[in-house]
Amino acid sequence: MRRDLFAMPPGIYLDGNSLGLMPHAAREAVLRRLTEWETLAVSGWDAWFGLAESLSPSVARLVGALPHEVIATGSITANLHALLATLYRPQGERRHLVATSLDFPSDVYALQSWAERHGAEVRLIPSRDGHSLHEEDILAALTDDVAVALLPTVLYRSGQLLDVEGLTREARKRGVLIGWDAAHSVGTVPHDLHEVGADFAVWCHYKYVNAGPGAPGGLFLHERHHGLLPGLRGWWGHHKGTQFEMAHAFRPASGAGAHQLGTPPILALAALEGALTVFDTVSMAEVRGRSLALTGHLMTLVDAHLPELRVVTPREPERRGGHVALAHPEAHALSLALRSRGIIPDFRQPDILRLAPVALYNTEAEMEETVRVLRELLDTAAHRAVEAAGLVT
Repeated sequence: MRRDLFAMPPGIYLDGNSLGLMPHAAREAVLRRLTEWETLAVSGWDAWFGLAESLSPSVARLVGALPHEVIATGSITANLHALLATLYRPQGERRHLVATSLDFPSDVYALQSWAERHGAEVRLIPSRDGHSLHEEDILAALTDDVAVALLPTVLYRSGQLLDVEGLTREARKRGVLIGWDAAHSVGTVPHDLHEVGADFAVWCHYKYVNAGPGAPGGLFLHERHHGLLPGLRGWWGHHKGTQFEMAHAFRPASGAGAHQLGTPPILALAALEGALTVFDTVSMAEVRGRSLALTGHLMTLVDAHLPELRVVTPREPERRGGHVALAHPEAHALSLALRSRGIIPDFRQPDILRLAPVALYNTEAEMEETVRVLRELLDTAAHRAVEAAGLVT
């Protein structure tokens, strides 16, 4: 769709759900900020002081929020800790936390650390098949003794997309604070976090938003919670108008910005600044339509030519995110062999090959070539030789 806006490496890149490719605008923005540092030194803070806040309108557009409900800061785990410190208030029996057995481990680690402080449990919603979740199992976990539920918008292994609106509605109806880890959906799936009433959300910007390795993350806090003092406080969350009075009395910034902690990494924010301009050229509806077309085409090709590989990503468009997960006992060897041929996939233990055709820069022809190479590998068993030789790590 906007391939011309990216630095395209040789070969076929299908790992944008781990690290997105570099937009030319990200490089230009970093160089611009480097020049400011070079020529202005400390006076550059005149331009950098409100940089994170200046990105909020563009970030808000990605997640369907009001600008003052989002801020680019921290990382998923740090932001999750900051929001739990503010929102998690166990009272009586309503004290336990819910996540899923298919969550990215860092989310569970964060929840466990808060549960241990309050003598609570982290309850993990089971998966019936090891790849997906059933809505009735999620709802069954939202009992009267649960204080907070954290769910993934898209499961990182299988690519299953959960019903954010419906599950948010049910959680709130049951008195459970509901948060979302949107790492695998922001930038490829449209969201409407404000309107659906999610309490909070966290995500990264280095996958589909293409803001670079270790890019600052994002957090959303619904405006109905903005009257709460941040449970974790740092000087960058202080009200900007009085921040340099250096008073020891914390005066929070308005909105989500109050949950910033230390001085922001300006060069990393600059890469995000540039990357967000790509999304100014397209609508999220266009991105989603293109993403569904590519993943649909890929699954059709797999069905036709690779019967040995099992598609574990849901087929229904409304139930899948931006990547396709294929199960095969030799997925690891296949991933190494693809890399040796210039096709970059992703592997997840024990048997999942993930392919992410990114709407902004991948093509149908690349899906066809990837499937052709996989067919060749399976027919010749060449992938086994690559793994045995340790040619690619």
